[in-house]
Amino acid sequence: MLALLGSIAAVAFGGTALAQEPTPTPPPAASTTESPATPPTDAVSVSGSLNNGGDRLADVDVVAVDASGEEVARTTSVEGGRWTLEISPGSYTFEVDAETLPDGVSVQGEVQRDVAAGRANTIIFSFGEARTATDVPFYEEFLRTTVDGLRFGLVIALAAVGLSLIFGTTGLTNFAHGELVTLGAVAAWVFNVSLGIQLIPATILAIIVGVAIGWLNNAAIWRPLRKRKTGLIAQLVVSIGLAIALRYLILIFFSDRAEPFDDYQAQTQNEWGPLAITNVNLACIIISIVVLVAVALMLQRTRIGKAMRAVADNRDLAASSGINVERVVTFVWCMGGGLAALGGVLFGLSELGGRVQWEMGFKLLLLMFAGITLGGLGTAYGALLGCVIVGLLVQWSTMIINPDLKYIGGLLVLILILVVRPQGILGSRQRIG
Repeated sequence: MLALLGSIAAVAFGGTALAQEPTPTPPPAASTTESPATPPTDAVSVSGSLNNGGDRLADVDVVAVDASGEEVARTTSVEGGRWTLEISPGSYTFEVDAETLPDGVSVQGEVQRDVAAGRANTIIFSFGEARTATDVPFYEEFLRTTVDGLRFGLVIALAAVGLSLIFGTTGLTNFAHGELVTLGAVAAWVFNVSLGIQLIPATILAIIVGVAIGWLNNAAIWRPLRKRKTGLIAQLVVSIGLAIALRYLILIFFSDRAEPFDDYQAQTQNEWGPLAITNVNLACIIISIVVLVAVALMLQRTRIGKAMRAVADNRDLAASSGINVERVVTFVWCMGGGLAALGGVLFGLSELGGRVQWEMGFKLLLLMFAGITLGGLGTAYGALLGCVIVGLLVQWSTMIINPDLKYIGGLLVLILILVVRPQGILGSRQRIG
């Protein structure tokens, strides 16, 4: 399955028109004009490439302006659209001099960025004529938002399937599952940025790391607690403490800033009639569907899948039938860790603009809970259905409310479902007595 995913991603990401530019290298000194003859002693390189829908823009001026509005540096892009500025750390506004742009090309706004040493300082400008909401027909905006909601819901489902299966086989509501998502994205970032491995194989390695973390979680914490007959409420409290500890360990050893992947940063949308989608988002949809279908087939057709469903349905009866329950639970934890890692990478690529944040999993956790509660706790198919619905509702809400508040819709769904139908769409009522 990992080889299949690598092939799909390589095809989807590999379009020549949208291929990621290699890390920009500083142009010759002769390309810089009106910049200080000698860079500051604490100079930091800020770089980028000017790409207008596949056309590399050379001989275009890029300007850095400090907080007081004073121009501190200026450079001119060279062949391939590459440019580099040497400036002191601080907060700057980066602009493209419109007078140096070719005819018919415009730049949308400016970019504000905190420049710091020891991190990638890459600036990406958006080119082309900006379209306002009034320029886009409602049906076109709704269709694009629906596709984006489907993409978001599939990514949530990918990360949430493991959480739902863990609940189904052990009864544990694992609040540390969001950190498994973050750890997967961070592992991919380390392989990609720190070790220089291309993002597709880096993601495969991150999935392996996620599997290992899932196994370690179960072996070191949850299996000993189950052997001691620890109650589910106590285990829930342990998972909350573990989530907090892991979150702040990630903050300490990773970064408090959103760090970008090296690959697939500059993406241009493909427009097919009313539809518009980037190669990255299209690849995320395809990969999510392929993996979720593979999980469904595994649950229906394989021995381990049937054993997982048996344990989720009745743990004691499954054990008396000769099923090794602990082996099944270990497999579920490993699979949940691997899926969470993949979900974290896709979430960072498609929702966070190709970046990794130290609390990204925590932000996604409540939406995962909303999705699996809506679909039915403990059922993989319910998690898929519920998460897709939540993703659609979240994205549709941006047509009415501020996009910064869009996650509120998912939480309102969680509250409403718990009040109206606690067992979820595909869940069944439990008989008592």
